[in-house]
Amino acid sequence: MSRTDPTPAAKRPVSRPPARRRLLRGAGRTGQYLALLCYLVFLGFPLLWLLSTSLKSPQELGSIDPSWIPGDPGLENFRAAFDAQPLLRSALNSLVVATSSALISVAIAVPAAYVMVRYRSRISRAGTVWILISQMFPFVLVIIPLFLVLRNLQLINQLPGLVIVYVVWNLPFSLWMLQGYVKAVPISLEEAAAMDGASRSRTLTSVVLPLLTPGLVATLMFSFVTAWNEFFFALVLLKSPEKQTMSVILTRFIGAEGVADLGPLAAAALLATLPSLLFFALLQRRLVSGMLAGAVKA
Repeated sequence: MSRTDPTPAAKRPVSRPPARRRLLRGAGRTGQYLALLCYLVFLGFPLLWLLSTSLKSPQELGSIDPSWIPGDPGLENFRAAFDAQPLLRSALNSLVVATSSALISVAIAVPAAYVMVRYRSRISRAGTVWILISQMFPFVLVIIPLFLVLRNLQLINQLPGLVIVYVVWNLPFSLWMLQGYVKAVPISLEEAAAMDGASRSRTLTSVVLPLLTPGLVATLMFSFVTAWNEFFFALVLLKSPEKQTMSVILTRFIGAEGVADLGPLAAAALLATLPSLLFFALLQRRLVSGMLAGAVKA
């Protein structure tokens, strides 16, 4: 026999969270926002300081009491940087090298990662071992044989030679990144495509590749930023000023005695940072939408 509540529904007390629980919840959310704000300030401080330095006059830069905000901001340092070094030419060289190496690395890594994940064999295991070993070699150890090989191929002081170096150097990590994304793709989708009569190449391009969009974007971003910021290979392999990349040109703002022309150097370094930020800003939305699309299709 069921028991009924004699208290009318209109007079029953409404259950509300205690005031202390609401206070703790609000304090926790405020703490999260403060921690996020501190983290953003920590990440953005070097860029803001670089911007402040690039807008200061030589008198402010030479002051023993530096200020956070320029007293008389101007663009003289940017003009001096463009007059002193071929920044536009070097930026174009870096853009060509970074974009080409990123696209080629991803184009090679996608089918290679798919084969290494779906077809487990001695070759795929050897490829995994090669990925791990190749990341342990320092730049100095490989630069001499690499220089000799490129000299025999007549690719010294040539942008295609630097592209080949970056592709080979970025390919192991690109394979390592894409393997995780390929493993996340359900194999049942490939089996369903095969039952519908799709070939292996059609399955890869029509089924697997759309689900790899987040991995492709992340790998592209990694390869592009790595090639854009790389300095050692570009310094050794490129000799002509008209073919040098942005990272090498920045060293020309430091004199023979190690004294840096701080204002123009900050202006040039700020300009060298912008392409990476723009590249990430353009692909960030594609990265998020690709992750959501992959989650829905999976």
